Amino acid sequence: MTYETRLFINGAYVAGNGPALPSHEPATGKLLAEVASADAGQVDLAVTTAHAAFAKWGKATPKERSRALLRIADAIEARADALADVESVNAGKPWRYVKAGELANVADVFRYFGTAARNVPGTPANGFRSSRHTSILRRDPLGVIASIAPWNYPLLMAAWKIAPAVAAGNTVVIKPSENTPLSLLFLASILAEFLPEGVVNVVTGDGPLVGQTLITHPLVRMISLTGDVRTGRAVLKAAAGDSIKRTHLELGGKAPVIVCADADVDNLVETLREASFYNAGQDCTAACRIFVDQSIAQAVTDKLSNMIGSLVYGAPERDDVEFGPLITAAQRERVAGFVERARDAGADIVAGGKTPEGAGYYYEPTLVAAPITSEIVQKEVFGPVLTITAFDNPETALGWANASEYGLASSVWSRDSTLAMNLTNRLEYGVTWVNTHGVFATEMPHGGMKNSGYGSDLSMQSLLDYTQVRHIMVAS
Repeated sequence: MTYETRLFINGAYVAGNGPALPSHEPATGKLLAEVASADAGQVDLAVTTAHAAFAKWGKATPKERSRALLRIADAIEARADALADVESVNAGKPWRYVKAGELANVADVFRYFGTAARNVPGTPANGFRSSRHTSILRRDPLGVIASIAPWNYPLLMAAWKIAPAVAAGNTVVIKPSENTPLSLLFLASILAEFLPEGVVNVVTGDGPLVGQTLITHPLVRMISLTGDVRTGRAVLKAAAGDSIKRTHLELGGKAPVIVCADADVDNLVETLREASFYNAGQDCTAACRIFVDQSIAQAVTDKLSNMIGSLVYGAPERDDVEFGPLITAAQRERVAGFVERARDAGADIVAGGKTPEGAGYYYEPTLVAAPITSEIVQKEVFGPVLTITAFDNPETALGWANASEYGLASSVWSRDSTLAMNLTNRLEYGVTWVNTHGVFATEMPHGGMKNSGYGSDLSMQSLLDYTQVRHIMVAS
């Protein structure tokens, strides 16, 4: 397979002036491509190009923006096989899940925001101050958006950023992760068929040069990041520089799963099969730490162990595979380090806990029984590792959950709706599921609290985040 490896600026692919960066196949460790890297001048060119394109795109009618996004959605569906090929190989994801799940969602996101562009809510004109003063609410686009996309969902997270920003009338310069740039470079060619030149630009390269140059550019009006807390802090510093910028941050999570004594354990375990291990657990919303009532703790542990023993992991092209490798050798070593330190500290490695032999960056699905104070329970592992900790009553579990620095996703499991909603209403998380986990709807917002960041992806709220509210008053 031949991959596009050049930058995408002003509607065309261009060679990078910086050093080429290797992109590997996680399933084998083999080199896929040498990907272009921008220098500071090319980042500046991408931003100034987007700024020039904003002069027209920012004035496009909602109907014009809607038409473009709906056509992009159709084109993504038409080329889903080819896009899935690139995403699966570069990110190590099972092909069947990429095609049926993630690509379908990418298209749905563009289609939703294509519709939302024509339905932005606002306050009708009215004489709030007096009958002689008519107030009008406007929502205007901001200008150039600098977007930083992560490696765990290269296409889906890019869609979450590009679609609402463009639907609102902004232009975008987006930098994919150095680990997974290939699918977004492919997507750029589809976007270019339906969007004017310069509306979406893709710059590749490392974070210290390309990313930093992008987020500190004086013409950038907003920075949208999905990444870790450390990078989020760097973005906030950049946003407080000479040109004040708005920020939109999704910075990871450590999702608690509170399992009450009356929970449907079979439904829980079947749900966690995907909610905990999809994408090898490299998901900010993954159900990664189980807080279970002590009365059913052993039963839940046994069933989880049996489920984990039946999980199929391996080469992404296989039809029976449920998850593939971790993204890099370094990420695998990071995950293994968490497990080994937990083992050394006395935690019980109930299942898994080893690096299998052979090529690729695989790690066994793992279950660890550990106390609440353990590093592996408190810190984001970002791998196929599930922890379990018993509690004496639901209030204890609620306290553990809310004591976390993270606040992105959580779930509560109980047949008692009053108990479930009482816990749900007090959880300090941007999304809480009841008797399920990891189910998303494009129409509903997704975002975090505390160190997990702020701002909404998905939903009309996301589109509004990419606009500036203005009050216009006309005196008669």
